[in-house]
Amino acid sequence: MRLTNLDMDALRSFVWGIDAGSFARAADRLGRSTSAVSAQLKKLEEQAGMPLVRKSGRGLALTDGGEQLLSYARRLLALNDEAVSALRGAELEGWARLGIQEDFGETVLPRVLGRFARAHPKVRVEGRIARNAELMEKIASGQLDLALAWDDGGALADERIAAAPLCWLGSAAEAPAWRRESGEPLPLVVLEAPCLLRTIACEHLDRQGIPWRVAFVTPSLGGLWAATAAGLGVAVRTSLGRPASVGLLDERHYGLPSLPSLGLRLIRSDKGANPIADHLAAIIRDAFWETLPAEWMTREAA
Repeated sequence: MRLTNLDMDALRSFVWGIDAGSFARAADRLGRSTSAVSAQLKKLEEQAGMPLVRKSGRGLALTDGGEQLLSYARRLLALNDEAVSALRGAELEGWARLGIQEDFGETVLPRVLGRFARAHPKVRVEGRIARNAELMEKIASGQLDLALAWDDGGALADERIAAAPLCWLGSAAEAPAWRRESGEPLPLVVLEAPCLLRTIACEHLDRQGIPWRVAFVTPSLGGLWAATAAGLGVAVRTSLGRPASVGLLDERHYGLPSLPSLGLRLIRSDKGANPIADHLAAIIRDAFWETLPAEWMTREAA
């Protein structure tokens, strides 16, 4: 029996198309035409010997075979990219200092560090999970080579990865008793100042003339989740890393102001060229494409 070699480019288009929700978006990220990506999908279906996607309303859905192949495709691509990264950076030695927001400590950081360690075993990574102000300070002082931080509009902003929608959050066990028409101040669960998201929340409430009070303040994201889950107040955050005990609030139901999306950026030290940081940044980009909703991702991250 003659073995079939699946086309790696076609596999990548297939995975990115499914992750992006459409092959038109995948084509945009790949820098190819939609027809070219469609041709790759057809080629992959011929190699697989079965249809991989089917029409579902206005979009596409995976067939049983497509769902099975998607799992293998992710593993094949990850191994391929890891091998290429290792070969191209085979001589890399030294260490890299990475700073990352608390929101991504459990969801993204283990994946990033694992892949980097396998690709570059001679490089030591020093990781630091911290809040935005501290990350910016350590990048500016040269104590970090690379940081993944919220975009505060400062001069250090470098490469935008995504734009994450902010949302109002409350206890998943019990709906907040507060209503705008009550005239009572909205109880807020916040991080200690300075906090970019705390500032955004207060500014939007002030613009709408909604009174508020700080009901609970904490230095850590874990404390914020715990207080919100306990029903001590509402919080503003993205849905990233949100525990099951914390639920999304319908802003229209409660009369709360709409919130913007918050940019997420890779910020580099200005200490000159750093190939180790470049390889680490590439792995971070890939991890976010696999983790975040496709509509959050930006063209810069492609």
